[in-house]
Amino acid sequence: MTSKIRIGIADDHAILRSGLRMLLSAEPDMEVVGEAADGIGALELAKAKKPDVLVLDINMPRMNGIQALKGLIAQHSATKVVILTVHDDPAYLRSLVAAGASGYVLKKSVDADLLSAIRAAHRKGVFVDPSLAGQWIASSSSVAIPPRKVLSEREEQVLKHVAEGFTSQQIADRMRISVKTVETYRSRVARKLGLQDRSDFVRYAVQFGYFTPNH
Repeated sequence: MTSKIRIGIADDHAILRSGLRMLLSAEPDMEVVGEAADGIGALELAKAKKPDVLVLDINMPRMNGIQALKGLIAQHSATKVVILTVHDDPAYLRSLVAAGASGYVLKKSVDADLLSAIRAAHRKGVFVDPSLAGQWIASSSSVAIPPRKVLSEREEQVLKHVAEGFTSQQIADRMRISVKTVETYRSRVARKLGLQDRSDFVRYAVQFGYFTPNH
């Protein structure tokens, strides 16, 4: 049986935390292991419970979510962070994803978006709220965009799976090829498209329809 995704919640509103706990606990592949009411508490939660994914608000007392994110990346890099916020300013999105957040979801979005973000983060992928995805893609000037036909069918499959957050071993199992072959395809894709890291793969895959941000 596959182990559940262990989740922490950090938000200064108790009612929201309670609602999130109920939502996440109802999912068969998720369990909430702890809560925090501010950024310092989020760091303490990460240290004590070591959640796989931490859902983190930006506006919190004592230490805000931006400061907490930096501490989490530096001290608890195994815990992936999904930002859950009211801020729909693309500047927040760009800075937080650049700082290491694995997801950015607006509080006004549907529950399914948060669930998708948590699952993507757990797979070491990146999830961006669908309402902000276009602006996020446009904000990246580092990714070259040649025609899709430059990729072979196998290379397109690897691009899609990498963007979805699957590991090389998982991709190899899905495609029934060796991990070494997966890495070869991945290197070819990166070279052909001018991609550097996983977030570049996500931006390209979203822009060219290999998958959508709430996939």
